Amino acid sequence: MVPYKFPLTSGNVTRFFVMFILVLLLTLGFTVNNAVNTWLTEKRYALSDISHSLQKRIDTYRFATWQIYENLAASAAGAPSNSLQETRLRPDVYYLEKTRRKTEALIFGSHDSSTLDMTLRMSNYLDTLWGAENSTWSMYFLNGQDNSMVLISTLPLKDMATRYQESAINSIVDARRSEMLQQANALDERESFSPLRRFSWQNDHYFTLRTTFNQPGHLATVVAFDLPINDLIPRNMPLENFQLKQDSSLTSAEAQSDDDAQNTRITLANPNVEIAASLSSTPLQLVYRVPLSNLVLDTLHNLLWPLLAHLALLVMALAGLILLRQQSLRPNENQSAELDALRVLNEEIVASLPVGLLVYDFASNRTVISNKIAEHLLPHLNLQKIINMSDQHQGVLQATVNNEVYEIRHARSVMSPHTQLFMMRDQDRELLVNKKLQKAQQVLDKNHQMRQQLLQHLGHALDRPLHKVVGQLQQLSASAGDDEARLDVLQETQALHRLVEDIVLLNRLETHDWTPDATSFSLQALLDDVTMELLPLTRRKGLTLLVRNRLNSDEMRFGDQRAIRKVLSTLLHYSLITTNWGKITLDIDSPAERPDRLVIHIVDTGAGLTGDELGNTDFPFLGETSQDRFGQASGLAFFLCKQLCKQLGGHLEVHAKPDIGTRYSINLLVPPENLQPQEEKLLEGVTALIEITVDDVRKIVTHQLENWGANCITPDERFSGQQHDVLVTDDPARLAPWSLLLTDDEQGFRAISDNQFRVNFNLSSAMQDALLQLIELQLAQDMPDEEPAAGQEESSLLNSGYYQLFVDTVPDDVKRLYTEAANRDYSSLAQTAHRLKGVFAMLNLVPGKQLCETLEQHIKECDDSNIKNTTSDIDSYVNELLQQGNQ
Repeated sequence: MVPYKFPLTSGNVTRFFVMFILVLLLTLGFTVNNAVNTWLTEKRYALSDISHSLQKRIDTYRFATWQIYENLAASAAGAPSNSLQETRLRPDVYYLEKTRRKTEALIFGSHDSSTLDMTLRMSNYLDTLWGAENSTWSMYFLNGQDNSMVLISTLPLKDMATRYQESAINSIVDARRSEMLQQANALDERESFSPLRRFSWQNDHYFTLRTTFNQPGHLATVVAFDLPINDLIPRNMPLENFQLKQDSSLTSAEAQSDDDAQNTRITLANPNVEIAASLSSTPLQLVYRVPLSNLVLDTLHNLLWPLLAHLALLVMALAGLILLRQQSLRPNENQSAELDALRVLNEEIVASLPVGLLVYDFASNRTVISNKIAEHLLPHLNLQKIINMSDQHQGVLQATVNNEVYEIRHARSVMSPHTQLFMMRDQDRELLVNKKLQKAQQVLDKNHQMRQQLLQHLGHALDRPLHKVVGQLQQLSASAGDDEARLDVLQETQALHRLVEDIVLLNRLETHDWTPDATSFSLQALLDDVTMELLPLTRRKGLTLLVRNRLNSDEMRFGDQRAIRKVLSTLLHYSLITTNWGKITLDIDSPAERPDRLVIHIVDTGAGLTGDELGNTDFPFLGETSQDRFGQASGLAFFLCKQLCKQLGGHLEVHAKPDIGTRYSINLLVPPENLQPQEEKLLEGVTALIEITVDDVRKIVTHQLENWGANCITPDERFSGQQHDVLVTDDPARLAPWSLLLTDDEQGFRAISDNQFRVNFNLSSAMQDALLQLIELQLAQDMPDEEPAAGQEESSLLNSGYYQLFVDTVPDDVKRLYTEAANRDYSSLAQTAHRLKGVFAMLNLVPGKQLCETLEQHIKECDDSNIKNTTSDIDSYVNELLQQGNQ
């Protein structure tokens, strides 16, 4: 029996190498996973040890706090010694003179001799407690007896208070006093902790433990310790990555568990990995944040040689696969299929030839190859006679068939002597084509030289996106379901569409076939549309877009809305292409002395523009334009925008600096419309707490909210006990109930919980909708569950105190609905319907709110008939309320 042999074919060799490469990739994945788990486990155990040491320190100073309060402060025995001395450094600042100098003490405020004696005893006690310590320790004692403040620290307080760091001591003491006073006023909070802090003049990190002691008939006494943590942290864990915060997620059983696996948690908070350890008997957790980049670098450093070995094996496997398939295993299984494909291709080529082709075998008297032209002429030709005559005329002769002159070329086959080749060419058609070509060449030569350059650059600009579209379509056909490829095709198609639109519009401008179509429009709605159009591109490139409208959001302007949108979108697209990192700012303002003009600035942090690109402002496609990995900027953009600005009574200026960025300045004549100011704004009476880190975002949001009538406060401006309706922040860690999380990459707004929304701060309409929906949810929560009975809506309106305001504003808005619906001004109509819906929702008029929601849906669908019917229903409902209110 012949033993079985593994067939060494191309398919088997390919399968073997593919399996080998998969095994290599799986091994590499397991190795990386093991290394990452080991690294995380090491950090977890280290953080667990740190948390245990930190808990011991907290327990120690809890005991020290009680010792100071019970034995040194509360139970002072005997009369104070007359030998105690104090030095007055400044008004209300006294320094305690003592012999032992491990700690120094300062007393702030008026005090008596008992306070001085108490300070000495506390300082002596802390001399013993901190005698062997090298870190910086401090204790603050807010005396409830005489409201004095005692500071005891291992720092040279006397030198610092009298020399160069007086301001530092004052700032620290003032901050601690305010914290301790706040602690004393909090009746339900006896012990509190501060987050991690850092001395500005030292590299010491610490946190503060504050304890309150209530005394009948006196103010509360507060003791605070600044506890350092530098000596608890290993050197391979940077102090800047640690954070101490409140931990409300653990139960008491979990907080008291001794198991390290339960005491620490690992979470992924992009772009960081957070390792958190809870501190038992405290509402705190210690968090160690590691950037993912550091984790990747550490993993690569630890696995350098295994990764190099896997890479070498992978390269060797790929090289072996390619070499074996090219040299040893030439494929021969599908030769029949290849021959069939070649035959079909040959027939297709022959059929598409512009001349007649005939291959005839005289041995068997049959046609081997022919096309339609040859088949049409074959009945009228004597092939043997043509062969005899062509031999006398170097294989070329002319023949007339049906009054048409054909040139016939004859050739013999080298492989088969009996096979003859004939090619027939229509001479009349060629003469006609040549004449037309000559005439077209003469017309083409008469064109201007600059037009030739324009067409040349224009051809290059159109060729690249078209070529890319074809390539992407081929990829889509080869691999269906590739979303990234579809997005590339969509972008390239949109770029080509914009380019063609720009060419058509420029042609209309040059032929004076274009005039501005001035209408009334909302500037804020126009900015929202442009922002939504650019949102996918900015999100794809990771850029930040800031749209700052310094004018009123409900301001109406009179001008060509489409032309202004074209200028803004074209310049912003160009700015997106030239900017690879950073931000793009769109700023809109109107000069006080010329309110009829709009001043628009677009500033980016890109690489700037070259001199050739700036030359495109005076003539299109004069120089090469910038490009990124997603596309190339249009050489027509600057020239087209400049012409449009001239038509709109303004001008365009472009200033660029290499490696700094570009600034586009647009000045347009767009006069405002005289509208009656609203007596009550949309968010009148709403208080918003602003906790925004980025200054530009805070200015944008604050301007919007104040423009809508909201009262904006910051944590520094908020006084004790002041309530707020909504919280607006850009930090997810600060989210609370009834809050908005700001971002620049959201398409409108969406709910992230029952009382929290994530909203794009650049979109005014989205901000307004999110705020109104949040307020409606608050009102719905405060109202009873049952619907108001019939007749109660009118009584609630009369008793709410807003009836007169309802009479003065709502009928005017209803009339405005009729006017805007007749003019088909859908943007203004949507704003008026949204304002009415907010009024009905605030007054708990559910039918009116539902009618406004129905009207908004019809406006989105542009359904004129339903818009008119719903407007009539709203008018009838308002008239019914007014009639019942007059009874």
